[in-house]
Amino acid sequence: MSDARDLVLAIDQGTTGSRALVIDRAGRILATSYREFQQHFPEPGRVEHDAEEIWTSVRVTAAEALEAAGEPTDRLAALGITNQRETTVVWDRATGRALAPAIVWQDRRTSGRCAELAALGHEQQIRSRTGLVLDPYFSGTKLEWLLNANPGWRDRAAAGELAFGTIDSWLVFRLTGGRVHATDHTNASRTMLYSLDAGDWDPWLCELFGVPMAMLPEVRASSGDFGITDPSVVGAEIRILGVAGDQQAALFGQGGWERGDAKNTYGTGAFLLLHTGTERGPDVPGVLTTAACGRRGGRSFAYEGSVLVAGAAVQWLRDGLGLLEDAAESERMARSITSSDGVYFVPALTGLGTPWWEPHARGTIVGLSRGSRREHLVRAALEAMAYSTLDVLQAMSADRDLELRSLRADGGAAANDWLMQFQANVLGVPVRRPAATELTALGAAGLAGLEAGVWEEPEEFLEARGAEAEFQPDPLGSGAGKDDVRGWRRAVRTAIHWAHIEDDGVA
Repeated sequence: MSDARDLVLAIDQGTTGSRALVIDRAGRILATSYREFQQHFPEPGRVEHDAEEIWTSVRVTAAEALEAAGEPTDRLAALGITNQRETTVVWDRATGRALAPAIVWQDRRTSGRCAELAALGHEQQIRSRTGLVLDPYFSGTKLEWLLNANPGWRDRAAAGELAFGTIDSWLVFRLTGGRVHATDHTNASRTMLYSLDAGDWDPWLCELFGVPMAMLPEVRASSGDFGITDPSVVGAEIRILGVAGDQQAALFGQGGWERGDAKNTYGTGAFLLLHTGTERGPDVPGVLTTAACGRRGGRSFAYEGSVLVAGAAVQWLRDGLGLLEDAAESERMARSITSSDGVYFVPALTGLGTPWWEPHARGTIVGLSRGSRREHLVRAALEAMAYSTLDVLQAMSADRDLELRSLRADGGAAANDWLMQFQANVLGVPVRRPAATELTALGAAGLAGLEAGVWEEPEEFLEARGAEAEFQPDPLGSGAGKDDVRGWRRAVRTAIHWAHIEDDGVA
């Protein structure tokens, strides 16, 4: 392509804030802007966002990043979007205004409805069609709740007056001045309204949830045409050529577009995706099956597992117990001892995710002795991230034809060299960590830039990210043998048992 158009604008719309980055062909981040927005908790178990505030944060950060880059807008080849998934927005097509607060992916208000659907025998059918577990996490029951709670909305939606979308669709609609109502396969696959096999909206699911199909966005490839921005929005006409949910964008940004490629994002929680190729793998108990991106953004598939508390455990030891002053101090503390001396910390502070899916479990520490010190607890918290990742990957290995070659790591806790080495030792495969930190945004930029011709081949995009650190497994030096893994599993069973043991009535 001409050197005149060699920049990509990436929008990374997250759960607590929005970020915009300007990236050049060499992979350099020329400018960035970030803005937080308010979280709303109207009742216990309910989490909402103001969709208009999200839109404002995106518009402002995009304009600020473009201004800070100091480059003419005619150098912009494309715009890529990545976003918090499952969060549900309904808006008026004519005005473009959101009609109610967005229901966030963390919201649990439809737990009762999910239990009702399970009791009616729909769980397996939903699982078969969507690859998802029946849980309020996903958009289907959220949208159903909004339609039930607002009389007249269903009729208006059926008449084509109302639109539904996850955050990507909402942003595309507003960025294009209402001309494009579209989503991509990765976001659509998180709604519980999308057929993984058909690659489009499922009429049976829409009927089950009472969702008029007229309100759904068009499903497109993650790397493709999503319209052109209205010049009044960010001051330029920019082609929107890449869209993907945050975890799938991170997988793509890590170069995970082939069968057997895997990435783990070590953040507040940990999200692990294992690419299964262009064919959907068999459903695995406790593991989600989801859409992913191929090497040029086409529809592929992945297994996904969620560790609900990862880095948040170290934050709790810091803020709740005062055992360390800074999360970065955890690496030095872990290295200062040769093992955790039989101390295990199961950080089920908000329940257990994959593969256990036990919402009633709570944080459990076992194996304490008079010799236990704060270093043992901190090291046990880091070890828990590695052991939890092993649990997720072993659950995924039920697909016997799928071999893990290496694990790519990103997220804040991935900066901890000790943890990365311990993770490699536990898994028995190399762990690779790229020099770049904004992998989610870079994934969106890669999807858009490939479509625009900024990078001719995906490998060029990977080269632009810079070198990566590699941690080779060294089980003999890790203190992570089979006995240690058995101890971890015993601790997990203890946490689950505590969640269900009956009160014996003793005062």
